[in-house]
Amino acid sequence: MSSSPDYRFYAAWLLIGSLLSALLWWLAPVLTPFLIAAVIAYVLSPLLKRLESFCGPSVPRFVLVLLCESVFLMLLVAFVALIVPVLFKEATRLQAQLPVLLAQLQTTLAPLLQSFGVEIQLDPQGVKEVVAKQAQALWHNGMDSVLASLRIGGSVALALIGNLVLVPVALFYLLMDGHHLLGHMREWLPRKAEPSVSRFVAEADTVLGEYVRGQLLVMCCLSVYYVAGMSLFGLSVAWPIGILTGMAVFVPYVGFGVGLLLAALSGFLEMPPMQASLMLAVVFGLGQLLEGFVLTPRLIGERIGLHPLVVIFALLAFGQLLGFVGVLIALPASAVLLVALRRLRERYFASRLYAG
Repeated sequence: MSSSPDYRFYAAWLLIGSLLSALLWWLAPVLTPFLIAAVIAYVLSPLLKRLESFCGPSVPRFVLVLLCESVFLMLLVAFVALIVPVLFKEATRLQAQLPVLLAQLQTTLAPLLQSFGVEIQLDPQGVKEVVAKQAQALWHNGMDSVLASLRIGGSVALALIGNLVLVPVALFYLLMDGHHLLGHMREWLPRKAEPSVSRFVAEADTVLGEYVRGQLLVMCCLSVYYVAGMSLFGLSVAWPIGILTGMAVFVPYVGFGVGLLLAALSGFLEMPPMQASLMLAVVFGLGQLLEGFVLTPRLIGERIGLHPLVVIFALLAFGQLLGFVGVLIALPASAVLLVALRRLRERYFASRLYAG
């Protein structure tokens, strides 16, 4: 029997996938809240299933959905409430301690630069005034932009508020009716293709489940590590910064960068420069080695089978196409594509074309 119908079938699905990808790229700004809700719904689905099996049919599904969504929102609010006060505290402290930091910097660097024939003289009070003026100008410019947006119809403010409202609403309906949606999508599949597509979806779901579980383990392990590491060096805000750094690794490289910046800011405000530099080098250097060579390969990479170069390319490519949301879905989407490529590879090796 000829294998050409199979190739026509895969070519048709490739065309459909290309059209859907183009549509996603075109509608990316509109789809952003729905994609965020879909990612959260996928993460919360195992919890919902466990609650349904534990409570049985006596508890309505919408009550369990509301419970799951409420737990997630409370955790999100607690996370924000933990981080935002630290940011304001450090910003206030930086403004007050800036002259002292500049004086320490001049004391440390001036002798070294003089040995190379470079004379440097910093005016701490003058620098503080310049920074204060720039911060004030930035604040006024930002407020002017917000007010201008409100005057022309409030598009920015309304879009932000709309997304904040739309994400929880979309999350509720995806958790409530997501299984029905998948059932309706299956009805549209050709009967001949339904078993193959179902096996593919099941395999992709397994890979995504492994990714989610592995990512949660990595986040928890890194949070404990960063909190413990910075606490050993005596940083007073080790808890919030450590938890933020660990939890934010689900956005690769961004979480590490934000945590490093906050730790550097707090460290140089609280400690001598040498101690702060040693803390950053030891804690964050070892943290990157721990994440890149131990935790991620063991808990994520081995589970979904992505090479580090593929990870970097996927982050850049999806980020270019879909922005911040693209970075969020880069690794799970790449894992699904990897499953598809594996199945195509198996088909090709089993075909007459490969046999010659």
